[in-house]
Amino acid sequence: MASRDTIEIRRESAQVPYREALDAMAARNAAIAEGSGQELIWLLEHPPVYTAGTSASPDELLDPRFEVVEAGRGGRYTYHGPGQRIGYVLLDLRKRARDVRGFVHALEGWVIDTLADFGVESWRAEGRVGIWTKGADGREAKIGAIGVRIRRWVTMHGFSVNLSPDLSHFGGIVPCGIDEFGVTSLAALGRDVTPAQWDEALLAHLDRFLERLDTACPPPEAA
Repeated sequence: MASRDTIEIRRESAQVPYREALDAMAARNAAIAEGSGQELIWLLEHPPVYTAGTSASPDELLDPRFEVVEAGRGGRYTYHGPGQRIGYVLLDLRKRARDVRGFVHALEGWVIDTLADFGVESWRAEGRVGIWTKGADGREAKIGAIGVRIRRWVTMHGFSVNLSPDLSHFGGIVPCGIDEFGVTSLAALGRDVTPAQWDEALLAHLDRFLERLDTACPPPEAA
């Protein structure tokens, strides 16, 4: 079992430009794979940007009002911007269960557990990537996104959670290729959560997240 003591935790208070973060992630990913870099969990925010995953379709970019960056992660288009907390997770799965689906499942569980601390019930949805909850109108809506890439069994990218972003900014894309559901945030659900509060709650669940990575992914019906 790999300990959290081997992982650098980095928390940014200033916004980090997306391309800068992408370059830093690629360099750290390579260093971890070569055995010369420490694992990293990096919590931050970006200035407004649309990012395209490897499955992004041009017709899902509706209004490129912000910079569009090819991200190299799995998935389609997503939006990042102020009020949205990003978690980039760079871990060596050679030290853990080599299970890509298990890694994604564990990431989802980590976000779901943290949202519960703020009184928000959320869940996975079969056939839809991301974290889902009930919006203010009672309809199902997306509150968190997941997108990962794994090189030489070292992970990069991770998740984003909507604390209090301008939700109209999602209107420039079809978020993750799913146009029949809306997007929501903790603020829209009446929860005033600062980045610092989110980070503290998230890191309180870190040990449980790492425990999940030490075993193969449970069957789909398991929590």
